[in-house]
Amino acid sequence: MHNFKKSLGQNFLRDESVLNRIINEFDVTENSLILEVGAGDGALTKKLLTKKTDVISFEIDTSLKQYLDIINSEKLRVVYEDFLKINLNNYVNSYNNIYFVSNVPYYITTPIINKLIDDKVIPNIMILMVQKELGKRLSAKEHTSDYGAISVLLNYYFDIYYLFDVKRDSFYPIPNVDSGIIKLVKKEKTIPLKDYNLFKKIVFDSFKQKRKNLKNNLKNYDLEKIQDILKKYNLNLTNRAEDLNYEVFVDMANNL
Repeated sequence: MHNFKKSLGQNFLRDESVLNRIINEFDVTENSLILEVGAGDGALTKKLLTKKTDVISFEIDTSLKQYLDIINSEKLRVVYEDFLKINLNNYVNSYNNIYFVSNVPYYITTPIINKLIDDKVIPNIMILMVQKELGKRLSAKEHTSDYGAISVLLNYYFDIYYLFDVKRDSFYPIPNVDSGIIKLVKKEKTIPLKDYNLFKKIVFDSFKQKRKNLKNNLKNYDLEKIQDILKKYNLNLTNRAEDLNYEVFVDMANNL
């Protein structure tokens, strides 16, 4: 029996109906690759292979080789490395379409998403099993308390849907929290962005102290210029970051 490692956030999905719902949420197109992070003992991996396209699964725990190496498929490549440290483009460059489907270890959900964006690997569709509370944050819209910097960054690239809850007893060992499934669908068109890093910095600075307004959080920027931009959207410097949709942040970044 596998010795579950709490430090790696190992909770393996055991609910067949949940696995099937995940698989039914997307269809793949020609010359596609499915990426999975945290393959575990391969329960989801086996389901992904039913899509009859290439699957690359990343698993940092080499003790799970005994389960993953016996999955007999020429479409599967298991990489026993830390996903956050690899050069992702080396794995995906030959594919036209990327799908990212994972029961993501909770403690690295946001770093994984940031890596995909920073490496400019924007999947056609992402389906993520995440901690329920985080799922609500990632899929949050402006004017809600769950809305934050990561919501804005994701909204730039994706339309985001919170699909359904997953009870904690769907896993073994049973975690202390419930989970949720979110689906991110790449936007067909994005607003041109002159400097992504500046956009990201403005977004994070705007949410630095959530209860403070933009005037306080962005005092190191050209406030006069920001005020002019906000005016176009019937906003001003007394608004908080949670009042702004991603388009306003893009406008700010492009004009600063």
